[in-house]
Amino acid sequence: MSAPQITQDPLYQLLRDEKVNEFNEQKKAGTTGELSGCDFRGLDLRQLDAAGLDLSNSYFRSADLRGIDFRTTKIEGISISNCKISGCYFPKEVSAEELRMSMEHGTRIRYR
Repeated sequence: MSAPQITQDPLYQLLRDEKVNEFNEQKKAGTTGELSGCDFRGLDLRQLDAAGLDLSNSYFRSADLRGIDFRTTKIEGISISNCKISGCYFPKEVSAEELRMSMEHGTRIRYR
């Protein structure tokens, strides 16, 4: 694994600019992008439609993720240290202990 990347992918750049509604519209229209291994630290991503996305191995330190449904999102290997996660749904393969360890210590989330 390498350090989180800031890429020029157009969908990623929308999220970097916190244009979550525009991202959701592009996604709904069928536009795809490469979001795994990216740097999302400190971003406000509330209202993100994360269904079906591959966010694996990305960093979200101190991001606002409140209310996001990650149940069908690939999040293995992400770090959510100090994130706001109130109201989030996570894949059933991720234990509460994994989430706690990532929140408190910055460990990467592993699936059971």
